[in-house]
Amino acid sequence: MFNDRQGIGGAWVTIATPSYETIKDWKEKMIASHFSDPFRLNEIHDEAMGKVFEIAINRLKLGEPPCEYSWFITGSGGRFEQGPISDQDHGIVYVNSNLEDEHYFAELGKEISHGLNIVGYPYCQGNVMSSNPLWCKSMEKWKQQLFTWMDEATWETVRNLQIFYDARALQGNEFLVRELKDVFYDYEKTHPTLLKRLMENVMHIKNGIGPLGQIIVEEHGTNVGSINLKYTAFLPYVNAIRLLAIKEGIYETSTIDRMNSLVRMNGYSAVLRESRKHFLTLLKYRNSLYKAETYDDTHYLSVKSLSKEEKKEIKRILKDGKRLHQYVSNLIMH
Repeated sequence: MFNDRQGIGGAWVTIATPSYETIKDWKEKMIASHFSDPFRLNEIHDEAMGKVFEIAINRLKLGEPPCEYSWFITGSGGRFEQGPISDQDHGIVYVNSNLEDEHYFAELGKEISHGLNIVGYPYCQGNVMSSNPLWCKSMEKWKQQLFTWMDEATWETVRNLQIFYDARALQGNEFLVRELKDVFYDYEKTHPTLLKRLMENVMHIKNGIGPLGQIIVEEHGTNVGSINLKYTAFLPYVNAIRLLAIKEGIYETSTIDRMNSLVRMNGYSAVLRESRKHFLTLLKYRNSLYKAETYDDTHYLSVKSLSKEEKKEIKRILKDGKRLHQYVSNLIMH
């Protein structure tokens, strides 16, 4: 782990006064050295964000957390699938439901979001952050909110459920997040229409291959000639596997771990035979974009820079993702 030390050129030096700025310097150096290794890259993100959490508590000067809690990350972080540049997606659940503890964790959530932004994790455009009261609540209020989201099942609340389902505890008691997911699973067992609503929310996927077998690239804007990997490749896999994981009550959060659990169940081995390999390859293509200047730029892969074999590989990935997404859609909706 980070342990108040900064990596420089593969060596470690002690940081006399850890700060958000020193964490940022360490993170950028480490990512530059490990961008091609998706597993190590996500370990680095975990270490950096964990250190931000610790510094946030010290900066608040409100003392240690007053009760059991879990600070969780979601989105690509929750799935252990962050690229070199990643934005914020996180929340807090805490045990006690009183004004004093509510104030403590609300202030902590604001400081965490502030610190992460300084370290190089841009504020979430969808406001999925601990600084947003929607994502920072006591256990009692979190359970009430989950029931509200599930009962309403609007486009927005269903989206929130999908975001929450990828939650992974980074600090505190991980079983608090699991307890909330149990609420989700118990409800889904007695309300089968919820799974259909979840599927309807992700039914549309962006087509990456044209009628003549060509890769469809961006025709306008700053990414002309590039394919948007997030919408054409990643989301078909991520959304499809998430829905299968919900259906089967799987607690793992990464797409790969969910696949591993699913292939051990009857009926999924043949369906997922090639998908795991394709998704791992996709992660490597995404991480090759480490020189991108902004979070959005990390999604665009220049097709003209690819070799003939790489283009074939991307096509296989796109076709398999679309096939998998269609399979899950047929399974859930019929």
